[in-house]
Amino acid sequence: MARVAVIGGGISGLGTALMLGRRGHTVTVFEQDGREAGEDLDRDFLDWNRPRVPQANQPHSFLAPVRTVLRTETPDVYADLLARGAREYHDFDWFGEHPPHRAGDDDLVTLRTRRIVLEAALSAAVRREPTVDVRRGHRVRALAFGKGRPVRVTGVRVGTDTHRADLVVDASGRRSPVPGLLTAAGCRPPVVESHRAGIAYLCRWYRLRADGPRDPGRVKTGSAAPFALAGVFPSDNDTFAISMVLSTADPTRGALRDPAVFEAVARCFPATAAWLDLAPAPQTAVLAMAGLDNRWTSLADADGPVVTGLVNAGDSLVHTNPTLGHGVALGLRAAQHLAAHADQVAADPTGYHTWTARALRPWFDAQVTADRGNEQRLAEGSPSSDRRAAALAACAFDDPVVMRARAQVRHLLKPADDAYGTDEVDRAVTAWLDARPDFSPTHDGPTRDQWDALVPG
Repeated sequence: MARVAVIGGGISGLGTALMLGRRGHTVTVFEQDGREAGEDLDRDFLDWNRPRVPQANQPHSFLAPVRTVLRTETPDVYADLLARGAREYHDFDWFGEHPPHRAGDDDLVTLRTRRIVLEAALSAAVRREPTVDVRRGHRVRALAFGKGRPVRVTGVRVGTDTHRADLVVDASGRRSPVPGLLTAAGCRPPVVESHRAGIAYLCRWYRLRADGPRDPGRVKTGSAAPFALAGVFPSDNDTFAISMVLSTADPTRGALRDPAVFEAVARCFPATAAWLDLAPAPQTAVLAMAGLDNRWTSLADADGPVVTGLVNAGDSLVHTNPTLGHGVALGLRAAQHLAAHADQVAADPTGYHTWTARALRPWFDAQVTADRGNEQRLAEGSPSSDRRAAALAACAFDDPVVMRARAQVRHLLKPADDAYGTDEVDRAVTAWLDARPDFSPTHDGPTRDQWDALVPG
């Protein structure tokens, strides 16, 4: 059994620690924020200032790997998550009646909840785990090194103390200090690949009123204009978020921070208008997030690991723009793999680096490709000219065969080429188009003139 030090007490750090601890390893988590998610979810969500976690109060939809890992590794956490108000949504729920079952259909489930609910459930489980010690308010300022080629990390330094470990896991997030600590110590630098995402997010949270309407009807959760996307994120305990996505170069972006302007444009999109028509109670101001990267940080280069005794996970390893919701799913998959192979990783991290490149890197690449397309389309404000691609997206909401393929891609279960590239899907889309000879790519959101009329110059 290994002694493990985990840098960072977010979802990936807590998940890694819990899974390691339940396999008998001794784990110490060092988290620089002195506060943890507790029993008052609304207070923690609304009042906790977390500048190092800018995504904390943005909308989340947790994909199939989150549910699968939790149910496999920590079923008590999953039960607690549901007890705290998280809800399951199967992609086939759109149809009311599910199609005949196929292998893998059980995995096509989204967890609808705020991030704070998952953090609270993980924190509660970690507190109960005797093999895990969480030290909050403790910032790792340096690493301890031993001998070897490459050099071995032997622990972490917090204040004047050195905490020895057989394995150190960097789960300190997108702003991890570890790459800088390694280069400052004379190690070969990590290999960092970064792509700036020219996409901005604005959201506002609401709660359904106990004495008001609660059903928006059969409406999609997303709508689009050529230059903007609007979405609804149904969540836990009668909360939901309305989100707007647009280019960082859009001159009207700043005006949307005004709640009246935000709601005025949101009412121009069918998806968000249906939820605002329920007269919900606003819970927050309009919350903005931008300046995001897709970043892959490998602690191995062409010559192999740059150090031993240290690996990274979560956003420290792969940080993706949240459009596709990959972050927590990839983080918990890495945590599960680390927990299952901790002794081998502590001895030699080569296998872990190989696994991340094979299992996680393709989803990073898919996010980069998707963001390039979205960024260009939003910036140019021009509709898509790909009739069949538009038909594929629209057909999914009429045909369970295509919806299954869409869900498999969305939930990180199959690459797009594998899911969509079947004869069955091709036949379904062709039949759908044959029944609609006049179909052309369209948007259900406002025109640019309608948008600009609502947004102060």
